[in-house]
Amino acid sequence: MNKWLKRLGKLLAVMVLAAAGLVAVAWWKTDRDGARTYVVNDPPLTIVRDAAAVALGEHLFKSRGCTGCHGGNGEGHLVFDAGPVFKLVAPNITPGGVARTMSGDQIAAAIRHAVKPDGRSLLFMPSADFKDIGDADTAALVAYLQALPASTNAPGNSEIRPLGRVMYLFGKLPLYPAQSIDHTPRARSAPPVAATVDYGRYVAQGCIGCHGGNFAGQHVPGTPPDFPDAQNLTPANLGAWSNDDFRRALREGKRPDGSAINDFMPWREFSKLSDTEIDALWTYLHSLPPVATPKK
Repeated sequence: MNKWLKRLGKLLAVMVLAAAGLVAVAWWKTDRDGARTYVVNDPPLTIVRDAAAVALGEHLFKSRGCTGCHGGNGEGHLVFDAGPVFKLVAPNITPGGVARTMSGDQIAAAIRHAVKPDGRSLLFMPSADFKDIGDADTAALVAYLQALPASTNAPGNSEIRPLGRVMYLFGKLPLYPAQSIDHTPRARSAPPVAATVDYGRYVAQGCIGCHGGNFAGQHVPGTPPDFPDAQNLTPANLGAWSNDDFRRALREGKRPDGSAINDFMPWREFSKLSDTEIDALWTYLHSLPPVATPKK
């Protein structure tokens, strides 16, 4: 009996050491990659701060999902606490918060490149959805953010916890979005605002992070295994929907059968899209080739 207890003790000791080693490696890799810096040299923005530009920026801020993380007035708050994985806190981005010392181009780099003024990557910022926003729209968004009332709210900091670091080590948690964004300097422009495929494709950029590059749906990156998958938005799934069904989904968060869409889907923000933007999005999604929903 003593012999088996000793063997069991040795086995447990080896397992504890292996786990500790794994966490140590994960901690090292997370910190190393978090310290990596990126260079953003996009052409400087021309920021106009008149009423029309600020109004456009406000519309973009409130209809593209920004308020879901940063709050209705940009004051920031706790977005998600995933226990041993991570705690996600969206910062105060008003002139009284992190944007206080940032230039307009630095704010643009955070939006489109997920890059901080010191060159390091932001955590979880969905810049892959915003990387191709036109220069004029980005400038309007910056003008709006800089015109916000300065909030003194201090929502705290995000935390990458031990399990999250191990998940990152194995490629299961996308912590640093700047890693996967093309930082090649370039000017960007938006198509004319109209219910067209081109403008719908432009609006649909904000859907890629959850629904996938081909819009066929996927398990949302970084969410728990039992979290609902993002739905297939191609005609393979939406083919039976009408334009009114689609509009209701975005305006009211309801499917054609009346069932509620999961609140993780930022339909409350998307409800503020204009009729033209919704029609453009509908036109674009119906122009896509039907793609079967990926099997689990």
